[in-house]
Amino acid sequence: MRHLIKPVLLIAVVVGIVWALTSWPRLSEVETGKTPEYPDLRVRDYSSAENVVSKAAKAAVERLPRWSLGASGSGPRGTEIQAVASSPLLPVKSDVTIRIHRDGGKTRVSVRSKSRMGPLDFGQNARNIRDFLAELDRAMYLP
Repeated sequence: MRHLIKPVLLIAVVVGIVWALTSWPRLSEVETGKTPEYPDLRVRDYSSAENVVSKAAKAAVERLPRWSLGASGSGPRGTEIQAVASSPLLPVKSDVTIRIHRDGGKTRVSVRSKSRMGPLDFGQNARNIRDFLAELDRAMYLP
C-alpha cells in the first residue's frame, strides 16, 4: 500500500498543475469593460458627485485586506487612484488603477488590475477588481 502513495501523490500534483495552468485565461492585466474573458466586470455608474465617489473609493481601498493606497490626483479628466493589491496565497502584487470621472448625470468608475509578474495571474486580477467594486458598492449604498 505504501508503494502506491508516492505515484498517486505525483499524479495528483501533475493534475493540479495542469488544471491550474488551463483553468484561467493567460492574462496579466484585467480592466472593467475591456477584458472579454471577464464579461461580469463592468464599469460602475453612481448618481453621486465625483468627489463623493472618490472619497468612498479611497475608503474602500483602505478597508480591503492586503491592499495599500498609493498616489491619487484629480484633474479635468477626473480622478485617478493608484493602489497595490497583494495576493492572499502567493507573494505576488498587482498594481490597481481606479479611474473616476463625471459623465453627464452620473459618475463612472473603471478599474484596471495588472500583475507585476508573469503572463498568468490565476484569476487574481479579476478577483482584485471584484473585491474592490463590492467594497465600493458597500461604501456607496450604506449610510
